[in-house]
Amino acid sequence: MTATGEEHVTARGGPWWWTRRRSAALDVGLAVVSALECGLEGVPFARETGIPVVVGVLFGLLAGSVLVVRRRWPIVVVLVAVAVTPAQMGFVLGVVGLYTLAASELPRRVIGLLAGMSLVGTLIVTFVMVRQDMARGDLGVGGWFLPFASITTALGVTAPPVLLGLYVGARRRLMESLRERADSLERELQLLAERAEERAEWARNEERTRIAREMHDVVAHRVSLMVVHAAALQAVARKDPEKAVKNAALVGDMGRQALTELREMLGVLRSGRAGEPESVPLVAVGAAAAAAASRAAEVEEESAEGQGPCLSEIDELVGQSAAAGMVVDLSVVGESRSYAPQVESTAYRVVQEALTNVHKHAAGAKTYVRVAHRVSEIAMQVENEPPPEAASSARLPSGGNGLVGMRERVSALGGVFVSGPTDAGGFRVSAVIPAS
Repeated sequence: MTATGEEHVTARGGPWWWTRRRSAALDVGLAVVSALECGLEGVPFARETGIPVVVGVLFGLLAGSVLVVRRRWPIVVVLVAVAVTPAQMGFVLGVVGLYTLAASELPRRVIGLLAGMSLVGTLIVTFVMVRQDMARGDLGVGGWFLPFASITTALGVTAPPVLLGLYVGARRRLMESLRERADSLERELQLLAERAEERAEWARNEERTRIAREMHDVVAHRVSLMVVHAAALQAVARKDPEKAVKNAALVGDMGRQALTELREMLGVLRSGRAGEPESVPLVAVGAAAAAAASRAAEVEEESAEGQGPCLSEIDELVGQSAAAGMVVDLSVVGESRSYAPQVESTAYRVVQEALTNVHKHAAGAKTYVRVAHRVSEIAMQVENEPPPEAASSARLPSGGNGLVGMRERVSALGGVFVSGPTDAGGFRVSAVIPAS
C-alpha cells in the first residue's frame, strides 16, 4: 500500500484501506464521476472504432471506476489513464491520478517517469487530433498552431496536478515531521521534568538527612552535658552551694546553646519550604522541569551554606566536656589552617559525637583528643580509657545512630572512618578527611 498522506490518524475508521469513512466516500464519488465521464466518451470511441456502443460504454465505465483505488495503487490509476488517452477519455481519471501519484510517498523517479509518460501520451494524442481537424478544414490556422496546441494542452493537463500533488505531499510530510518532533519534544520535556523532580527529591532527602544529623549531634551532645551537670548539681546541691550554682549556670548555658543551634537549623528548613510549590503544574511540563531543577539547586545551595561549627571551636567543645567532669587531653599536631566549611563542620561533629559517646558509655574515663593537620588531609582521633569501676552512670539513652552518622559524614567527603574498642578496654574513633 502506498500512503498519500491525506489522512494521518491513529485509529482506522473506514472500510478496507481507507483510514476514514470520509476518505472512502470521496474516492467513491470521484470514481463515479470518472466512470460516467469515460462511459459517455465511450460512445464516440465505439463509433470511430466500429465496435458496439454498449462495449464502448462498458469499457469507459470500467476504466473510469479504477479511480476508486487511487490511494492504494496510484501507479495503476495513472497507467490506466495513459492507456485510455488514445481513446480520448479519462480526463478526470488522469488529473486525479497524477495528483494522487505526486502526493504519495513513492520515489521521485517513479513519479517523474509516470508523469512523463502521461505528458508524452497527451502530447501525441493532441497532436494527432489537431492535425486531423486541420486536414479536414475545421481549423483554419497556420502551421505554428499544431505544436503550440499540442504542447500547451499536454502541459496544461499534466503539470498542474503534478505540481499541486508535490506541494501537498511535501506539506503533509512537513506537518507530520513537525508533529513527530513536537511529540518527541514533549516526551523529552516530560522525561526532563521527571529527572529534575527526582533530583529535587534526592536533594530534599539529602537535606533532611543532613538536618537530622545536625539535630542529633546538637541535641545528643548538649543534652548529654546538661544531664551530666544536672547529676553533679544534684550531688553537690547541699554540700557545696557555690559549686551547685556554677553547675546550674553551665546547664543554662548548654540549654541556650542548644536552642540557638536548633533555631538556626530550623530557620534554614523554613526558608527552604517557604517558596516551594505544593504541586508541579501538569499543563507546563517545561516549567515543571525548570522549577524542579531550580528547587534542587536551591536545596543544594542551602545544604552547602549553613555548615555549622568549625575547627576553631574544638577548644571550647573540649572545655565544655572538661567542665562536666571529664578528664580530656587535647593535642593538635601540625600548623592549623582553614578548610572548606564542610570539612571543618564534619571534623568538629566527629569530635563532638565521640565525646558525647564517652559521656554516655564511659563516664569518668580519661579521654584523649588528637587533631593532626597534614598536607592534603586532616585527621582526628578520640580515644578513651576504660571507665573507673566506681564511676556513676548518667543513664543516658542511646539511639545507636551516632557512629552511623559520623561514618556517613566522613564518607560523603571521601574520607575514611574507623571505630572500635581498644586492647586496653576503651574505645577509639578515628577519621581522616581530605583537605579539599
